[in-house]
Amino acid sequence: MKRLTSRPPNSAALPFGGRELSVPDQPAGVYVAYIDGASRGNPGPASYAVVLQGPDGATKFEIGKYVGRATNNVAEYYGLIAALDYAASEKIPRLRVRSDSELLVRQMQGRYKVKNAALKPLHERAQKLARALDCFVIEHVMREQNRDADALGNLALDRGGSADTASRPESASSAAPRTTARVAESLAPMQAIRATYKGGVFVPAEKIDLPEGATLELTFRISRRI
Repeated sequence: MKRLTSRPPNSAALPFGGRELSVPDQPAGVYVAYIDGASRGNPGPASYAVVLQGPDGATKFEIGKYVGRATNNVAEYYGLIAALDYAASEKIPRLRVRSDSELLVRQMQGRYKVKNAALKPLHERAQKLARALDCFVIEHVMREQNRDADALGNLALDRGGSADTASRPESASSAAPRTTARVAESLAPMQAIRATYKGGVFVPAEKIDLPEGATLELTFRISRRI
């Protein structure tokens, strides 16, 4: 893993194998991901969000996703893993992650031990994905600096499903780092349909108007066993 030598005063670097990776404020070719996780009840209904910007500051990817019942810390790790998975799939070599979860950041830095059994496999997966990058750094930011990811995650939590996104102009009055996108005012409603399970596939009871190749999330209840 390569090391970038310049490091801002508030940067939090992640050591790998005794080597510390640091990233300057505006490094060339580094993507920045703002992540967040939320849980109402802790544990309770939970969601995570990712807003990822390219080196030019433009939003390249964002997602807000409901994950069911989980703790806040588990949801935070889901957000981190989603950002790292996207970086891997898009062959992004350099990534800076910003999170308002001090626990997650310090655990990824190796400063805090991972004692919770539910977090250990998530931490291991995140570490593995991070090590695959040429450069990786994770840093703790205040909640007001993570507003877009926070709003996206809360909207997904309110909707109980994935949140779509739409573009918006940047607010000139905002003091916190802002992305160039936000969640749409109106989201497509969730649909409930009846289907029969035959030969390993679900056969809908009525025609569904979907684009070819669409990916669906299925939540089902068995009403009759055959």
